[in-house]
Amino acid sequence: MAVADARGTELGRYLKARRAQVRPEDVGLPVGAGLRRTPGLRREELAALAGVSVDYYIRLERGRETNPSAAVVDALGRALRLRGDAYERLHELAELASGRIGELPAASDHTVRDSVLRMLESVRPLPAYVVSRYNRVLAANPSGRRLLPGLWDWPQDQRNLTRYLFLHPVGRTLYEPWEETVALSVAHLRAVAGADPDDPELTTLVGELVLKSPEFARLWERYDVCERGGGQKSFRHPKVGPMTLTYEVMRLARTGGQRMVVYQAAPGTPDETAMLRLDSADTRPEPAPSGALAGQVRRAGAGGLARRQ
Repeated sequence: MAVADARGTELGRYLKARRAQVRPEDVGLPVGAGLRRTPGLRREELAALAGVSVDYYIRLERGRETNPSAAVVDALGRALRLRGDAYERLHELAELASGRIGELPAASDHTVRDSVLRMLESVRPLPAYVVSRYNRVLAANPSGRRLLPGLWDWPQDQRNLTRYLFLHPVGRTLYEPWEETVALSVAHLRAVAGADPDDPELTTLVGELVLKSPEFARLWERYDVCERGGGQKSFRHPKVGPMTLTYEVMRLARTGGQRMVVYQAAPGTPDETAMLRLDSADTRPEPAPSGALAGQVRRAGAGGLARRQ
């Protein structure tokens, strides 16, 4: 498929996914009698709301029309009730489809600069790690490693945070609430993937998770997008107990999308006490899992990501 066709198809997928999430009553349309076969809005309903012809909208959704005007994109965004990152993503995909953005992001780089590794050490005792564009963990300081127990049981090229959330037995119990955490993780992956949906690393990861996790498949099809620049997470950590930490995300220049994530807690709180224990713990490697847990880890790791160093 040509690059232009691929970009138009990605815009069409986004429109279709978002259309499915808007109910007629949300936009003042009568539901009507009988069973609706289409989830959300029908194509003709969205076209009418946006003030475009049905034929034009169908061509747009199928990737055959790749040059929508800014006014049409605005109208579709309003009709779909898009806000924030979701609205910006619609405009970004429209610009990609039309060729107004001529270059895709640089390929992900999995080499972490020495200066960044020194930064990881300099922020201790705060837990910190570096991830690639698609959430592969590339480096971490000691407390950052201990914040994610079990991740390091996997081979280096399979240590992906999104994969950990859905497929690792510890990852499925570490965050509270898990459902909210994974929804945000998938929305973030959608956001960073939008400009290059055919990247081999991304397609391998998504293909594996769709096959192994019905929850991931459902969330991926929703096409929610959310760029995460920081926030708060609650943990049920198996070694230091419950804690709620805030985190900041810093983009690293000239790395193809690497980000450094640093966690912290309010001084003098039980959360800070639990967090500091991560850095003061025995620095020897965690023992390999045994028994039933080891079996779960091995099964989750089977058929992992392509080994790209």
